[in-house]
Amino acid sequence: MTEKLQKLMNDSAAARWTALILIALMMFFGYMFVDVMSPLESLVEAERSWVPEVFGTYAAAEYILNVCGFLILAGIILDKMGIRFTGILSACLMFAGATIKFIGISDWFQTTSFCNWLGTWWVTMPGSAKMAALGFMIFGCGCEMAGTTVSKAIAKWFKGKEMALAMGIEMAIARVGVFAIFSISEPIASKFGTVQAPVAFCTLLLLIGILNFLVFSVMDKKFDNQLATVGSANQEDSSEEEFKISDLGKIFSSLNFWVVALLCVLYYSAIFPFQRYGANMLQCNLGIDAGTASSIFRWFPIGAAVITPFLGSFLDHKGKGATMLIWGALLLICCHLIFAFIVPATGSAFIAYATIVILGISFALVPAALWPSVPKIIEEKVLGSAYCLIFWVQNIGLCLVPLLIGSVLASSNSDSAIVSSTKSMIDRYQKVSFAMNANNYDEFTAQYDTLKMEFQTLDSTYQKTQKTPAVKTTYASFKETMDVLAKNEGTIKNYIQTAPKKEVKEAGMFDWMNQSSEETAITPVKDQLGKASSGMFIPYRFTVPLIIFSCFGIVAFLIAIYLKALDRKRKLGLELPNIKKEEPAE
Repeated sequence: MTEKLQKLMNDSAAARWTALILIALMMFFGYMFVDVMSPLESLVEAERSWVPEVFGTYAAAEYILNVCGFLILAGIILDKMGIRFTGILSACLMFAGATIKFIGISDWFQTTSFCNWLGTWWVTMPGSAKMAALGFMIFGCGCEMAGTTVSKAIAKWFKGKEMALAMGIEMAIARVGVFAIFSISEPIASKFGTVQAPVAFCTLLLLIGILNFLVFSVMDKKFDNQLATVGSANQEDSSEEEFKISDLGKIFSSLNFWVVALLCVLYYSAIFPFQRYGANMLQCNLGIDAGTASSIFRWFPIGAAVITPFLGSFLDHKGKGATMLIWGALLLICCHLIFAFIVPATGSAFIAYATIVILGISFALVPAALWPSVPKIIEEKVLGSAYCLIFWVQNIGLCLVPLLIGSVLASSNSDSAIVSSTKSMIDRYQKVSFAMNANNYDEFTAQYDTLKMEFQTLDSTYQKTQKTPAVKTTYASFKETMDVLAKNEGTIKNYIQTAPKKEVKEAGMFDWMNQSSEETAITPVKDQLGKASSGMFIPYRFTVPLIIFSCFGIVAFLIAIYLKALDRKRKLGLELPNIKKEEPAE
């Protein structure tokens, strides 16, 4: 019997788990950046004029280049060039894309002529959104490439060991990244008074992610040297020599591959696009401010983070992967239907919290079972390409669904008078604040008179509208602010008349509050406008988008049932444990 001449690095629990932590932290920072703007939809709509269609287009941009074929190329690069090269490349792409996105939404960029030109070029979108979308495209290439690279790295370092547990912990760490960003994004934006602050913070974290992967690469190089010494069949160079482009045809012609890929795209299409709109959905359904909505929604990934490692361990020792997929899809359907009908009807924060946590459990069941199952149906030499192709199919859905949801959200609210009136009021507040900032008496008087007329329209509309929590909150915020403005109208006009007139090129909502001058006279007005700025949002109805998400879950549920039947027929081993018990020696 042949014995290994030396102990490999991955035989050491400390070494393989250290390697896992290093690459998982890179994904942790990546997931933070993915959702850094998600809790800020209402703020970016007010600050940068990103209406739902624009926000949906921006969200879809992350996947556009991947859908156009980059992920297929990424799989070939991964199988030909190896984990280290591909990982470093992906980390650098994430950082480069993040930097471009930060520039796009920065206050400085809004003042440039290039931003103004970009807003008029090609399709109608603010220049900031187009620049941010470009950066998000490049970031998305790096992020998806990194995800497949990390999956292959875990399969390499944990082969024959706790692979599902390792993948579960990696996913749990990534989910905590979502929790973290939903916890801190809105407070950071409020602290610094701009959406660019949390984006800058997450961009710096991606730089740390590059350093983490460089340290992992040193370890992985040493591991490969050991594999070469013992002549292991897992040696990366060997797999690179065996891989051929024609092997991709075997993947595309595999029924097993397509069943898994379709299950993946349908399930994730009901999760990741939902994350983009989730905080705003809670804000509208419960009538709460953006900070409170983010505080509730941040618990979504925590349910996944807590339970995923346990599910991974269960999968390693007990199996039942196909069954876990079925239950995950079923929970997904129930949660979206609760958000569509029960939460807005009851206005219950407790039900919202509970549903978010249950959705997180669903988000643990499916990925924990899905990704460790891929090595069971795909041979190792094309495993990187298989992961990338599954991600490619997934990205098609993730690219198109945000566009669909943004369009449906706008069209399903196009007949809402309260939505139209709220948009007009917010736009008028911006013009009033512009006039205040410029100390322009004539402009302020004209805009304020128009604002009063538009509030009368809003008030009339409110009396005829179903008073949902969101409608009540927005109306109360406007009414309180109008009362304060009316009470202090004379003081404001006197202040503007006595202050020197200023030329102002750009003034966002309530920017004038940060001006240093004789502030005492209008302090009550500034305090109220500051309070209103955090409470104003468009009271959208999310019923139709949530029904669409539920439909994705229903189809995923049916495919999961079919996959279990296919596993039983073809003996794929999806229900079997990953760690096989050794037979006792006779």
